Amino acid sequence: MRPPQTQRLLLLSSLVALASAQTTLIVPHTDGSDDVPALTALLSNTSNGPGSYTSEASIIFSANTTYNVWSPLVFPELNDVEVRIEGNLTYPENITLVQEYVGASNYMGAWITFTGGKNVTLSGSRDPTQGWMNGNGQLWWDIAQQTNRPYGWLFGNITGGVIRNLKVYKPIAWNFITTGSTDLLVYNNTILAGSSNASAYPFNTDGFVAQGNNQVYESNYVVNGDDCIRIADQSMNITWRNGYCEGSHGLSVGSLGASGADSMIMNVLFENSIMNHTLYAARFKSWTGGNGIAANITWRNVLFNDVMFPIYVTQNYWDQSLGPKPNASNVNETHISNLLFENFAGSVNDIPGYQDGSCVSDPCWYYVANATGKEVVIFDLYPGSATNVVAQNLFGTTVTGAPIAAMCNTSTISTEVGFVCQDGPYIPTSLGW
Repeated sequence: MRPPQTQRLLLLSSLVALASAQTTLIVPHTDGSDDVPALTALLSNTSNGPGSYTSEASIIFSANTTYNVWSPLVFPELNDVEVRIEGNLTYPENITLVQEYVGASNYMGAWITFTGGKNVTLSGSRDPTQGWMNGNGQLWWDIAQQTNRPYGWLFGNITGGVIRNLKVYKPIAWNFITTGSTDLLVYNNTILAGSSNASAYPFNTDGFVAQGNNQVYESNYVVNGDDCIRIADQSMNITWRNGYCEGSHGLSVGSLGASGADSMIMNVLFENSIMNHTLYAARFKSWTGGNGIAANITWRNVLFNDVMFPIYVTQNYWDQSLGPKPNASNVNETHISNLLFENFAGSVNDIPGYQDGSCVSDPCWYYVANATGKEVVIFDLYPGSATNVVAQNLFGTTVTGAPIAAMCNTSTISTEVGFVCQDGPYIPTSLGW
């Protein structure tokens, strides 16, 4: 895992490089018009020399200005560039228009796409009223529209990058994804994807999808309706720390091994987080019949409040909409090793009849057969494919005052798990203290 001092040096070196930027571009704005075409033209303008705004430059969205990002914005490869959002950005309110762009053959995968480069900083404003992206997501949620929805930001194939001080208000769906990027520092960002309509759920509003190597996420604040952060396949050396998550589906790894895919995630650390009124706190999932490995993953120092499933691990994930759980016979089931859940404390939501807002089926998509709702930890493992999966120092109560419980099948474990492996009361063993 890359040490914190190395991350600080990475940030410092990026700032020094950007401080010497030779070119500044003030993004033009026209009231009532899409501001993307003018910016795109300037980014491709080489009249002042090749790459005049794509190397050693600052690209600034001016303060006290609301820019109309009414079509997908694609940044070319950038080197030693800072994109500063000192004003605010807004999506179009026209749902059909967004869907047409997302459904087009040349769509790049996100509403704002960084295609690659080195030493790239994406920054918002420290002013609480500036540096916002308004996704107008409530318009989509109110009518349960889930067709051709965009990712918000693709920060892809960047080496040496920073994402800081950005604020997102009511995104349509997924927020940040970092596919193929290395040596990233992502900190002090805010995502507010809570619905103002109790009957309109903000589906798939994942906060961060981390995919790459050597990425640190620190001091981010997320209110949403899906994973707070999700570590995606083919990722190594990812750290999340000092975060706040509300209403989310947890600090998640996976899903891995869909359709038998050979997956890999290694060296992940989640630490010092608050999980408030979430469905899950810590979650790992791999598909029935998958392949590959997930190893050296730690969740520690987690406070959870009013959470239905504080710790949930499954190697038997499947699409419930396609029918009953399949019988897995694949000896190459996704293997997991060295998963540690350490220092968890909080309250389990065991209120009878309570359902998360994402529940739109009967049974709910997150239904666990024979669960009582009082489980502080559920290990749904596959025989012969899980080693050193351990829970230590778990302290919990239930909202109703009932004793906390656990779910674990002794036929699926080969090493001690830190508590008595049973479907029943949670009883820590000596390893679990």
